[in-house]
Amino acid sequence: MAQVKRIRRNVSGIILLDKPLGFTSNAALQKVRWLLNAEKAGHTGSLDPLASGVLPLCFGEATKFSQYLLDSDKGYETLMQLGKTTTTADAEGEVLQTRPVTVGRADIEAVLPNFRGQISQIPPMYSALKRDGQPLYKLARAGEVVEREPRSVTITRLELLASEGDTARLAVDCTKGTYIRTLVEDIGEQLGCGAYVAELRRTHAGPFSLVQTVTLEELEAVHAEGGNEAVDRFLMPSDMVRVQDHNGRFIGIGEVSEDGRIAPRRLIRSE
Repeated sequence: MAQVKRIRRNVSGIILLDKPLGFTSNAALQKVRWLLNAEKAGHTGSLDPLASGVLPLCFGEATKFSQYLLDSDKGYETLMQLGKTTTTADAEGEVLQTRPVTVGRADIEAVLPNFRGQISQIPPMYSALKRDGQPLYKLARAGEVVEREPRSVTITRLELLASEGDTARLAVDCTKGTYIRTLVEDIGEQLGCGAYVAELRRTHAGPFSLVQTVTLEELEAVHAEGGNEAVDRFLMPSDMVRVQDHNGRFIGIGEVSEDGRIAPRRLIRSE
């Protein structure tokens, strides 16, 4: 019996997913795309499988917003494990070095100002950056280490939320392209004990925050009850400025300026 080809729907909008642990950004996107049965989809910048949190997913005409969201500032909370360094600078890698932890809250607070503002970072080998068409993480898995150019990023907020024993929790607001793993690793080196990322959660991406997100479990439950169309109600958050034409059709997103006017950020084709 011939298999019937699934006809995908032309739906447009953004779903703000609270990406679960263990999923790549693309795996999460494809799962939600299947729940929507959407024809066209894209995400707005990768989150590591070991990271959770805000991941805007764009569908249909809204994929034109992807670059705007990709270029936006991000916010994170991270748990820093002191006293060890790993091959990947996170909990997934093999331990490279173990050192005693003799620092406390005051010591951590003392070094944080060195990482606020504009700083230079060397991207980690375990990253999606490419060299001659090959992602660096593939080269790293093959045991290769290549030279990486430092990049300038800006840390607009770096706050110590908690410190207990050999762990510390940080809040970070930063520009696009910032590697939290590299930031934590560099802080650990200044402290003299080393450090890696034990947990990472994205708290906001551009204008979107965790309070606006929906979980994969919630989407699956709604889909089980009402099918693809039932999931449509999660497209676009209710507090986002929608730009509509004279017929009331959605044609893009905008921001409200200080004088109360709506400034379009990105418009889409209206048919």
